[in-house]
Amino acid sequence: MGKVSRLMQGNEACVEGALAAGMRLYAGYPITPSTEIAELASVRLPQEGGKFIQMEDEIASIACAIGASVAGTKAMTATSGPGFSLKQENLGYAALAEIPLVVVDVQRMGPSTGMPTSPSQGDVMMARWGTHGDHPVIAISPSSVMETYEQTIRAFNLSEKYRTPVLLMMDELVGHLREGVSLPDPDDIEIIDRPAVKYPDPKRLPYKMKAGQQVPSMAPFGNGQRYNITGLIHDESGFPTNSNAIAKELLDRIMHKVSDNYADIVSCESRFTEDTETVVFCYGGTMRAVISAVEQARSRGMKCGIFRPVTIWPFPEKELSKLASDPKVGRILVVEHNYGQMLLEVQRVVGGHCRVDFLGKYNGNAITPREITAALFEDDPGALASCAYTVGRDR
Repeated sequence: MGKVSRLMQGNEACVEGALAAGMRLYAGYPITPSTEIAELASVRLPQEGGKFIQMEDEIASIACAIGASVAGTKAMTATSGPGFSLKQENLGYAALAEIPLVVVDVQRMGPSTGMPTSPSQGDVMMARWGTHGDHPVIAISPSSVMETYEQTIRAFNLSEKYRTPVLLMMDELVGHLREGVSLPDPDDIEIIDRPAVKYPDPKRLPYKMKAGQQVPSMAPFGNGQRYNITGLIHDESGFPTNSNAIAKELLDRIMHKVSDNYADIVSCESRFTEDTETVVFCYGGTMRAVISAVEQARSRGMKCGIFRPVTIWPFPEKELSKLASDPKVGRILVVEHNYGQMLLEVQRVVGGHCRVDFLGKYNGNAITPREITAALFEDDPGALASCAYTVGRDR
């Protein structure tokens, strides 16, 4: 078949990537700016032998996707800020019960209903800490339409491989962006499926593993075995237990199946960092303006580069710490469409190695290259009038 060139919207690329990864059920509820995902899924899934279900609300949507996944179907749901809040309880359930699932959050201006059609990256900390208790989170933030396609596939692969929910943290800038893409031949796409048991023994223990195994094999409901799935701490049988020892063992394994595979899960991008003295830290849709600003700054003689996490959780602290420890690097400028969320992580990781500044925009408009350049050179106060700009590590 070969590669296919298309003009595509970010939300559309998300659906096409999900289908390429094997998604065959979408359950959702319309909410701006993610609604195109539901609309297109309703058209494309029947064409691929899948099912689209519009549920009555956001809680039912993620519950339906969880149920489909338990039955052996790759499933996805998509939402934005207020809906993402409603999905948190079931995200924790899927993490503890180890149910593969992809949740897309096309972030918009908030809090509350906010400005539904305006850009924001205000859900970053909610992605990590929104649900209660201790469990790992894998969250990915694409910065282009093509990357949305690729990272949606990767989100499904990671979810299946590690039996955990994975969050695709898009933002309105990427979700509604249109640009040309070159889609790969389906035969060239790596697809990972969950560790599965096709013909389970009826007496099989659903969470029992061999020595050294971190992810239990999964038997789809309806394939010959009844077993219990619960949101309570459970033993190998899947039934609840109050054993303190089993609780610790379970949570240790759930945490370590992600942390022990850091190199496989965490992805980041660096540009112009070979000679950099100033690093611009960004992610998601802000990358577009940052590239232009850094290119302008370099043309004016500033040695600056870009560090961008693609995987925002787990946070790429090893890579950032190495960069910040470079004696040439004296400053990191954190650029976000919020009041300063990833800033806190950058400050934690960088410690006292170099100065950390912040440039945030949260008025509903997209940040511009001029504003970023003004912060880099600290020479254009007028350009920063609509931004929050702080110097140094103390805000």
